[in-house]
Amino acid sequence: MKRTIIVFGLIAGFIVTAIMVVSMARCYSDPDFQGNMVLGYASMLLAFSFIFIGIKNYRDKHNNGIISFGKAFKIGFLICLVASTVYVGVWLIDYYLFMPDFMDKYTAHVLSEARRDGLSAKEIAEKAQEMHKYQEMYKNPIWVILLTYMEIIPIGLVVSLISALILKQKPDNNLKTQLA
Repeated sequence: MKRTIIVFGLIAGFIVTAIMVVSMARCYSDPDFQGNMVLGYASMLLAFSFIFIGIKNYRDKHNNGIISFGKAFKIGFLICLVASTVYVGVWLIDYYLFMPDFMDKYTAHVLSEARRDGLSAKEIAEKAQEMHKYQEMYKNPIWVILLTYMEIIPIGLVVSLISALILKQKPDNNLKTQLA
């Protein structure tokens, strides 16, 4: 089970981080951050398709085609955790070494969007205060780690849940009596 979790977690982690690094490099040079959010979440779904593949692989190759919902969800969650940890690690390297002013640029983008959307001066001030809180949080690496995990883990949990529901297989009662 460990090998399945590590292999499929690393594959998913590689996919999501490769796309994240490319898209962040692109959006970092584009003050409008165009298309980055959609691409980011699409890459997470693509990467987390390996949760389904990993659970199915374990069920079919190592567990005689049988797996409970709980075991399937556990495998899916652990694959998600490995992939998410790779994602967080790469983001920390990317952020601290290559984009230390990311939050300044992102804050400027969010406030520009608020003005473009016609928000009132009061709403823009509230948005600026909210973004300032995030900038302060991003000064602490623990918050960077937690916020980054919160960006990716919910998607992995949903995919794990759906995969476990689809792939769960109860033992065939006829097979049990034949084996006894």
